[in-house]
Amino acid sequence: MTLSKSTETVDLAPYHRFTKREWSKFRADEPMTLNGEDIERLRALNDPISLEEAEEIYLPITRLLSLYVEAIQGLHRASNMFLGTTDSKVPFVIGVAGSVAVGKSTTARILRALLQRWKTSPKVDLVTTDGFLFPNSVLEARGLMDRKGFPESYDRSRLVRFLSEIKSGKGNVRVPVYSHLVYDVVPGDEIVVDRPDILIVEGLNILQPGELPRSGRPILFASDFLDFSVYIDADEDDLTAWFLQRFLKLRETAFADQKSFFHKFALMSEDEAKDFGQWVWENINRPNLVENIVPTRSRADLVLKKGRSHAIEEVFLRRI
Repeated sequence: MTLSKSTETVDLAPYHRFTKREWSKFRADEPMTLNGEDIERLRALNDPISLEEAEEIYLPITRLLSLYVEAIQGLHRASNMFLGTTDSKVPFVIGVAGSVAVGKSTTARILRALLQRWKTSPKVDLVTTDGFLFPNSVLEARGLMDRKGFPESYDRSRLVRFLSEIKSGKGNVRVPVYSHLVYDVVPGDEIVVDRPDILIVEGLNILQPGELPRSGRPILFASDFLDFSVYIDADEDDLTAWFLQRFLKLRETAFADQKSFFHKFALMSEDEAKDFGQWVWENINRPNLVENIVPTRSRADLVLKKGRSHAIEEVFLRRI
């Protein structure tokens, strides 16, 4: 499987490879608990996922996840028995990664909706890593506004501390809120994550291990706290097209709001907007994709490869 014509082939030998039809058979008798209206509500802008795809791709994933969760809980019980402790169970953490415009938000929201409707009615929370971006004032002071979304634009120590507290079973853990309208972290605005059974964390670089300190001092990365990870993959040409399509749609919708950080782009001509969107892709999103996001793909437990239509065509499941 290749990312694009200009990148090297990535070895996915450690993975089982399935076509969409082959993967759909793993649904078995798992009931579909969402309807067409649910899918329409959950899908992100410019991500034309269908109810059929949710059944064929995401139901097998949730069935697989139920087995993983059960296995992890069994391991936790065995550990308690060995130690003679009665620690409460810790959340099962799922990471969802991939490029800008690939459909991470849709995947995360659909997984959450399906997991919430298990017979056991687990508490499932969803957090995006956007809230852990440094405020614009910090990015501007560090000359990083054009590097927003790159690893250095995140408060990685705060993200790791959040995940550590979640995995420690701590309650009422606070997460900063990011507003896409104002393109910034909202001062004083937070959401509270209180001991969920399952936590989904969605973000560009959630699988990145980061650099080890020269001192040799032990260090933790966000990816160390994931029990299962999903990478949404697509060819670069398709990602470029989807980003530009989304940018032009936002120009007609969210950007039209005068409160939007990007309102000025709604006032551009279509040709000017296309040129600017292409510049953003070539100078910000593509370098981040090639340098930081794609290299984490082989660390995922599950890779969902999309075709030009935005539909998932192949599934790669890591061998155990």
